[in-house]
Amino acid sequence: MPRTINRLTTKSVAGRKSPGLYADGGGLYLNVKAAGSRSWLFIYQWKGKRREKGLGSAKDVTLQEARDRRDCARKLLADGLDPLAPAVRENGKSFGDVAAALMADLELGWKNPKHRAQWRSTLETYCSSMWSRPVHELDTSDVLSVLRPIWSDKPETASRVRARMERVFDAAKVKGFRKGENPARWRGHLQLVLPGRTRGAGIRHHPAMPHTQIGDFVIGLKSRVSTAARALEFLIHTAARTSEVIQMSWREIDREARVWTVPAERMKAGTEHQVPLTRSAIAVLDAMALHGSRAESPVFPGRTGKCLSNMSMEMLLRRMGCEDATVHGFRSTFRDWAGDETQHPRELIEHALAHQVGNAAERAYRRGSALAKRRQLMEDWSDFIVKSAEG
Repeated sequence: MPRTINRLTTKSVAGRKSPGLYADGGGLYLNVKAAGSRSWLFIYQWKGKRREKGLGSAKDVTLQEARDRRDCARKLLADGLDPLAPAVRENGKSFGDVAAALMADLELGWKNPKHRAQWRSTLETYCSSMWSRPVHELDTSDVLSVLRPIWSDKPETASRVRARMERVFDAAKVKGFRKGENPARWRGHLQLVLPGRTRGAGIRHHPAMPHTQIGDFVIGLKSRVSTAARALEFLIHTAARTSEVIQMSWREIDREARVWTVPAERMKAGTEHQVPLTRSAIAVLDAMALHGSRAESPVFPGRTGKCLSNMSMEMLLRRMGCEDATVHGFRSTFRDWAGDETQHPRELIEHALAHQVGNAAERAYRRGSALAKRRQLMEDWSDFIVKSAEG
């Protein structure tokens, strides 16, 4: 540092009695008040304005300690940071600090310890450029520098990294380490500068969550105590439509046969549909039965005791930060998984979705013969969700 720094000595500090500011250099001053109090100040310019940062009382902080604190403040300025910024006052919490704390909180809902390692590995690998930087200084350009190299080549990974970054930034804001908008937010933000995701041919009217992310999502879903969360969990495991789930009553459930029979008047195709219930779907019903299971009562009641609102699950998705997925899109998530990851026949998969395939005779045959096969398909789907959640 220049020789003009460190002008004061321990002896000269002790001898300063008259009120005033006594410069040591580099922005460090001994501030002597008329009342006799003495303290250290770091005075600097930030965006053209004079600012003062207190470095402690001269009774408690030695000259050398004050110089060390001055040097730390000067280092922050050199890095483009304001020493008085909230995140800096909180010991300059880094992106990695916030991510580690978030994972520690989320770990309470993770049964498999490998899941935490997976989160850390993903973030450390792709967010290494941000890991040690103060979380309050990161912006959209930093997020894009992470996502753009993998957005086209590794779309599933990129989507997962973006979602996890968004959660870290949200946690940082809640804890007061940063302010403003979330730079990793998709809707109305990153979607304006990153190309849309292509998921096969044709137009998807209902954005779907990639099946590689379903495990992470269900972990968060299971941690929520609400009827909407249980309804959405049941919908995912059964690949059913929103109206079919929210309007279902206990009389439609055959617990012994483990089958849910949806009446024809509630089906889009106008024909009765039998849904095999997986172990995970039954677990959701068991949880709801604790609140009552009269035959005529809705399985997923709203606040008034009637059926759950048809927007309740969509609103839950928004509260969970899923801006690029819809409730109906989980049927596409199931369809993508079944087509990409299994050997189950296409006709069986479409039947599980209650889609009309083939002529009337073929459909009649499938209704009588495919329930056992569809049960295996749906159990495979539920098992995939559970194993993905466990890492």
